Amino acid sequence: MPNRRELANAVRALAMDAVQQANSGHPGMPMGMADIAEVLWNDFLKHNPNDPKWPDRDRFLLSNGHGSMLQYALLHLAGYDLPIAQLKQFRQLHSKTPGHPEVHETPGIETTTGPLGQGLANAVGFALAERILAQRFNRPAHTIVDHRTWVFLGDGCLMEGISHEACSLAGTLKLGKLIAIYDDNGISIDGKVQGWFTDDTQKRFEAYGWHVIADIDGHDSAAIKAAIENAIAAEVAGKPIMLAMKTTIGFGSPGKAGSEGSHGAPLGKDEVAATRLALGWTHGPFEIPADIYAGWDAKASGAAKQADWNARFATYQIAHPELAAEFARTNQGQLPASWPQTIAALITKFDSDAQSIASRKASQMVLDTIVAAVPELVGGSADLAHSNYSIVKASKDVNSTGGGNYIYYGVREFAMTAIANAMSLHGGVIPYTATFLVFSDYARNAVRLSALMGVRNIHVYTHDSIGLGEDGPTHQPVEHLASLRLMPNLDVWRPADAVESAVAWKVAVERQNGPSALVFSRQNLAHQTRSPAQIQAIEQGGYVLLDAPNGKPDAILIGTGSELELAMQAARTLSAEGLSVRVVSMPCTRIFDLQSAAYREQVLPKACRVRVAVEAASVDYWRKYVGLDGDVIGMHSFGLSAPAEALYAHFGISADAIVQAVRAQLGVPVNALNDGKTYAI
Repeated sequence: MPNRRELANAVRALAMDAVQQANSGHPGMPMGMADIAEVLWNDFLKHNPNDPKWPDRDRFLLSNGHGSMLQYALLHLAGYDLPIAQLKQFRQLHSKTPGHPEVHETPGIETTTGPLGQGLANAVGFALAERILAQRFNRPAHTIVDHRTWVFLGDGCLMEGISHEACSLAGTLKLGKLIAIYDDNGISIDGKVQGWFTDDTQKRFEAYGWHVIADIDGHDSAAIKAAIENAIAAEVAGKPIMLAMKTTIGFGSPGKAGSEGSHGAPLGKDEVAATRLALGWTHGPFEIPADIYAGWDAKASGAAKQADWNARFATYQIAHPELAAEFARTNQGQLPASWPQTIAALITKFDSDAQSIASRKASQMVLDTIVAAVPELVGGSADLAHSNYSIVKASKDVNSTGGGNYIYYGVREFAMTAIANAMSLHGGVIPYTATFLVFSDYARNAVRLSALMGVRNIHVYTHDSIGLGEDGPTHQPVEHLASLRLMPNLDVWRPADAVESAVAWKVAVERQNGPSALVFSRQNLAHQTRSPAQIQAIEQGGYVLLDAPNGKPDAILIGTGSELELAMQAARTLSAEGLSVRVVSMPCTRIFDLQSAAYREQVLPKACRVRVAVEAASVDYWRKYVGLDGDVIGMHSFGLSAPAEALYAHFGISADAIVQAVRAQLGVPVNALNDGKTYAI
């Protein structure tokens, strides 16, 4: 039987061989953390290579995701469906071994990592989801949710500000099943970190409320095992755990170990050969002896662990059949059977009530119903719950004692979004988070990863325009709508009234292949009258709200959110002058763009070239719908501090401006308003 160092050297060899063959990558971290990974994966990690998705597995995350070959080597050696041919294709097109771990590309990868610090924040989310679900489903003598979250991280993860946000909250919430293993090697791409990173990590994390074990020799298997055993024993204290392990980056490389030379580039053929000699690794590139494979193989032990859980779950099904059915439903991502009727009744009620209210208030009214009806819906806000109306009667605080469905994130927009991404990935939870739209900037990279990973995460943003008024330009989003709409796979909804708000929530909750951003107003919005067919058409992202009498418009007005009412006012003025005008509501441009060409032509016929879009935001995005000859009424600068009415007047966002823009396209003098004339086209 191979000894531990030989097992770890297999990881080192695969990492340096794959990086060398790709002529690209990061060999140093996998070589430095190989001994730690060997102990964790062979002695402690609860997983099953035969079924990478069984619900009660431990979650293993690589926050320092640039060292992805560590994880690929571990998955391959442990017996996951990741053959050696895929390791030979490291960083190549369509391989299952991309440059950084991608959650939907490789069996056994729990989350996409690479942007440093987010994997650590994800770990907080995984641990929090485990705690929430344990509180919901476990019963005396029946523990079906009981797993740990392990995360590897490096100096770069700790330098990123998100590490403070996430780890501070983790300590407050006492996430005792979260164990972070810090690769304390003192090296980043630019060299020795002592020139720019001198934090006392132990004191820092103790101040957060973590249990810290520091100065562990990351190349001494006995010391590593003892530290992990101590960490597990310390779980009873209800504190997340930090194991700070001293390692040598590029361990085994005679010429590059301990330096930035092994961090972000291949070792080089000569250095690879020298490293093989130094490690006593006599096997060729990508060659792993049978006894090494046998020493790593986790298929039998993993199957046994899952079989034990399956037996316990079968007993649970007998004792608590309704809970067991709920557990299965939520883990499969299915909504309650009552969902279609619940949301349909709510939309019908909103339509019949015809209230002119702020869309943030309409959003809260939706949440009042669906939080009670969908128990897996878990929300939270970055310290603005009473402004973005994200908390409702059915909300119960998720605190250090467990349970609940509402998270007080504090002022932590970035960590909040990354934590919610992981909760969605964990399964059993549909997360939503809330803040002001302008503060989506703080969370942007996590929003991007939610779209990249295709997670079911609902980003709620309120105070959507200059309409928030007196708080001024620092709080008034201008470019944010366009910026978010440019992000692939992100549905950005800006509803125009309560009915569109309810439909936006419906589509967001039902969506399983990506995130949604629901953008709501501070100010009241006028209710729009619709037919049942028009209400149904909202789900198509864009639809005809008001049509020309003959269905052949002379001009098309496109509006969203609070500005749709301005388009309707302008349409009434232009119609009184004899023009055939169509008003199109476009609450979600991405979904509209995904409709058939025939539908899009039906809504925005090419024959009508007189088009005006209106939105109290950056104008350039709308050029794709109005064309170069069309016009957009909106913002060309940052905002100002003043009441909303004064700002709309100052920036020329009005029904009058829309009318003038249509007249200009028709060649009618722009000041010829209210002259009683009829204009034929």
